[in-house]
Order: sequence, then C-alpha cells, then structure tokens
Amino acid sequence: MALTFPNRSRSYDATRRAVRFWGYDSAMEASFYVTEDALKRVQPDMRLDEAGLLQAFDSNREVIYNAAIKVYARGPKGSYDLKQNDF
Repeated sequence: MALTFPNRSRSYDATRRAVRFWGYDSAMEASFYVTEDALKRVQPDMRLDEAGLLQAFDSNREVIYNAAIKVYARGPKGSYDLKQNDF
C-alpha cells in the first residue's frame, strides 16, 4: 500500500526546529520532521518563528508530502527527517 497523509495535523518541535507530521502505510504510522532549513528552501521568504514555519508547511503540503514519500521509500525507520537536500 502507498504512503498517505489523511491526518492534516502538524506541530512545531522547538528542540528540532522542525515541523512534525504523520503519514500512514496501511496500519503503520510514520513520523516525519521537516527541518527549518528544508522549509526555507521550499519557501525562502517564510518568517522564522513557529507561526511562520507552520504557515510555510501548510502552503507547501504537496511538495513536502512528495519529498516524504521519496524519503520513506529508502527504507523503514523510527522517524524520517526531511532535510534541505530532499527538496
């Protein structure tokens, strides 16, 4: 089964300076983190605060989800980090 993103929830993780979101492959849940630097690559003019990162994520979900699918296909992990070079 393909990775899907039916849960539109996301949250800011201040420790990682990343936005966390979840994908699902059948009954398996996968956690993803998209870093601040990765979001800057996707949306260079974003604000660098929590609200700005969440807004950048929301405005670029399809691009982020496509990158997450590619990173997920590399193999199973506990969580997946989307970095600048994934975009």
